[in-house]
Amino acid sequence: MAALSPDGILLTGRVAVVTGAARGIGLAIAEAFAEFGAHVATCDRDPQADTTADLAMTMDVRDPVAVDVFARAVEERWGKVDILVNNAGGTFHAAFADTSVRGERTLVEENFTQVTGMIRRLLPLMAKGGSIVNVTSSEAHQAAPGFAIYAAMKAAVESLTRSLALELAPRGIRVNAIAPDALPTEGELGLRADDYEDYEPVRLPPLGHLGDPVDAAAAAVFLAGDLAGFITGTTLHVDGGIHGAGGWRRTP
Repeated sequence: MAALSPDGILLTGRVAVVTGAARGIGLAIAEAFAEFGAHVATCDRDPQADTTADLAMTMDVRDPVAVDVFARAVEERWGKVDILVNNAGGTFHAAFADTSVRGERTLVEENFTQVTGMIRRLLPLMAKGGSIVNVTSSEAHQAAPGFAIYAAMKAAVESLTRSLALELAPRGIRVNAIAPDALPTEGELGLRADDYEDYEPVRLPPLGHLGDPVDAAAAAVFLAGDLAGFITGTTLHVDGGIHGAGGWRRTP
């Protein structure tokens, strides 16, 4: 039986790539990786905040040319990628019938094809011991009226995670996901305020309080490290118990 060690969670010397890292969950993950010793490369289409990232690039992950430039910069600096966190994504509130073809295409590209594109480009830089962590959401596991296409794409990433876990297992590369909920971020709060006329007071998860982006970062650090070396093809629900309770929440 392998012995557990406190060092199993350290990421010293590993190269971690985090997309959508300008704020919120992505920023928390990037900062946590750096704190645990990783070399961190981040990208976001918005100018990035002051982080501990060793390499930061402003770019749109939907643009394959930009992704290639970013990948080349990572390869030139470190020659490898040990950890990839696909966190970038976005949505808007609209009924399915009111979502245009262009709007649907935007949601598909922003939440699914950019994930496959980033994995495809960085996979040649990953070797045995590598870890891919895809950030989905609770909407991947439940109905989401007003966000039908977004939820469908998050479910697609969930399915992709399981399939790639099997395909990449012979190479020693693990693929998992985290599904956060009830972790207020600037983007989520802005979306709710702008798009919900009937916005209600925050409903709490079963644990009785909201979480923090750092909670998602902790899950990402665990999945990226050696303590999760026998975990692949699974999803950690960082949601205060919402998934386990079938979506039930406490009301004020």
